[in-house]
Amino acid sequence: MTDDSHKADINQKNMNIVKKTITMGDGTIVEIETGKLAKQADGSVVVKVGGTMLLATVTCAKDAKEDVDFMPLSVEYKEKYAAAGRYPGGFLKREGRASDSEILVARLVDRALRPLFPDDFHAEVFVNVILISADKQNMPDSYAGLAASAALAVSDIPWHGPISEVRVARIDGKFVINPTFDIVKNADMDLIVAATEENIMMVEGEMNEVSEAEMLDAIKCAHEAIKGQCRAQKELMEEVGKVEKRTYCHEVNDEDLRKAVHDYCYDKCYAIAKSGLAKHEREDAFDALKEEFMETIPEEEREEKTMMVNRYYGAVEKEAMRRMIIDEGVRLDGRSTTQIRPIWCEVGYLPGAHGSAIFTRGETQSLSTVTLGTKMDMKELDEVLVQETQQFVLHYNFPPFATGEAKPQRGVGRREIGHGNLAWRALKPVVPVGEENPYAVRVVSDILESNGSSSMATVCAGTLALMDCGVKIKKPVAGIAMGLISDEKTGKFVVLSDILGDEDHLGDMDFKVTGTRDGITATQMDIKVDGLPYEVLEQALAQAKEGRAYIMGEMMKTISEPRADYRPNVPRIVQITIPSEFIGAVIGTGGKVIQDIQKTTGTTITITEEGDKGIIDIFGENKESMDAALARIKAITTVPEVGEVYHGKVVSILEFGAFVEILPGKEGLLHISELDYKKVDKVEDVLQVGDEVDVKLLEIDQKTGKMRLSRRALLPAPEGWVEHERKPRLNGNGGSRPDRRDKGPRRDRDAKGGNKRQ
Repeated sequence: MTDDSHKADINQKNMNIVKKTITMGDGTIVEIETGKLAKQADGSVVVKVGGTMLLATVTCAKDAKEDVDFMPLSVEYKEKYAAAGRYPGGFLKREGRASDSEILVARLVDRALRPLFPDDFHAEVFVNVILISADKQNMPDSYAGLAASAALAVSDIPWHGPISEVRVARIDGKFVINPTFDIVKNADMDLIVAATEENIMMVEGEMNEVSEAEMLDAIKCAHEAIKGQCRAQKELMEEVGKVEKRTYCHEVNDEDLRKAVHDYCYDKCYAIAKSGLAKHEREDAFDALKEEFMETIPEEEREEKTMMVNRYYGAVEKEAMRRMIIDEGVRLDGRSTTQIRPIWCEVGYLPGAHGSAIFTRGETQSLSTVTLGTKMDMKELDEVLVQETQQFVLHYNFPPFATGEAKPQRGVGRREIGHGNLAWRALKPVVPVGEENPYAVRVVSDILESNGSSSMATVCAGTLALMDCGVKIKKPVAGIAMGLISDEKTGKFVVLSDILGDEDHLGDMDFKVTGTRDGITATQMDIKVDGLPYEVLEQALAQAKEGRAYIMGEMMKTISEPRADYRPNVPRIVQITIPSEFIGAVIGTGGKVIQDIQKTTGTTITITEEGDKGIIDIFGENKESMDAALARIKAITTVPEVGEVYHGKVVSILEFGAFVEILPGKEGLLHISELDYKKVDKVEDVLQVGDEVDVKLLEIDQKTGKMRLSRRALLPAPEGWVEHERKPRLNGNGGSRPDRRDKGPRRDRDAKGGNKRQ
């Protein structure tokens, strides 16, 4: 029996392996396999495309915890270094906490899965997606959503899927589904889209100022690819026999109590919602109404019924707000559906920062700063599949006091990473990098107040702070968050511009759009209902464009373009280009030369080799120090030119002349005959080691590079002096060796055989 047939026999006895194959539009084969790995999980699959493989598992608690009244879903995405044949960095040499990119992929999967769990299902669910093999071409995040959905599909966990996620990129004017690492770099549109077979669920990505119609075309293209993947998962469910899901009962209900809450609270909730109170006053009024109703319940029953009352009252509050908006077009703060909250901005608020801005819209406020640094300050990425540096970074902070919460501030959470990444993507297309900008750029947004759409406030404040700093951004960027209130019974819907926190929480959509006046730069859309028709998407995009233009106009009243120069406290950078063969000379042995330049001039110097040239950035606090460093580097990298005069230093003396260093590391021979017009018997009569002397470069040997210098050529010639033609010969000591007749001033013999000086 062969090894392959032996393995197949074992598989048949011990495993029930089921495979489904999906052929993508470009011929790429995607395999989904279950029944081979992680069989003790409630559901597990391996998704394979090329040499990239993802293992997805899902487990679910047997029952819900008593005090849980929500969907406790946890999604983790992890990339194994061994998948790409790499060692992890750090002292421990093992995978540690999730990287930012792993967290972002996990959020993409979570946001697509979460809305499709039943409202009354509260058992803990854990989804894990692990990259176990990587071919370094196929992008694993494009398939993470498919893997997670397939794992749920082959389990008995109640869920209204399947879904799938794909990346859609536009490259050379054509849409490509799930492009490879190589070609996605050339895309002017890069989106991740999640959907069921019927409806769009989630969109996130970045674009280079595209139109609303172009973005909608990309989403439709992605949806077509997703439909086939959803059908394949349904077939997989049938073959595995998991079409029927487990039964559960996670909520105890009391219909009489539900009716009592609605009858007592609805009209009062409606009145509070329509009162136009500020955020905290409105919250206090809603809480007081709920407590008022609790007083109507006999004291001995209150503890038992508290959870049900909270659930029923939340539903009443949601219904009242939604009916008010749909029926009357009135929102919680009294605005119309398209109206933007009051905006005020200020730049230069922080005198010590390189750039700063405050952007306040309603009860949401961002204080953003810009810091410029050297290439050594750039963010270094050393991930499983990505190793690069980022010249522009953006960090987002959301302290508890921004919403008035009295609790300690912990480390950076997933929300901060996700919101910061969205704002970074929004601004990335307009921040100059590379040769256009020698600085590393860091934007930090600290949210000081929040009542909806703090990530969009970050985009606006970041734009203003960059312009305040003097960074020559290509165009200003503004952002807006759109919401949706829909009625399943009547089919009516209302799109809301610039949503509040409550409108986000109680509504059906959170759709963030950022862009310049000429097009969209980034988007993030989360749907909280089972899908979204394209009609709603089109209206939301059109309304977002109008709102974005209004916000941009308010921003431009404060500062309309980048400052002509950087703010005075910004350290300056001088950038020069040198031939690559001089890089070693500037650095010196063990970094000795460059370290000495930095130490003596008080500057920071970076060197980047690009092809046949070196890019040198000199970063200093004042012009004098930078000029000093620049002079040192230019001296090292300058190519000596025949006929030029140099101020050099005597480094050694021999019988026939002195060696003079005219540039760092570049010495030439000053022959004894070139010291003066008069006869010099000993070099030491004119020069000593360490003396500084001006010399003229007479000759550079084309073969050896040896240089011949002259001090005499810079002195005034004696009266009647006649210069005779010289035919120098290069010696083996780094200089030239004149003919014997050129050892000094020319001598002619007189009639008596003596010498006569001319």
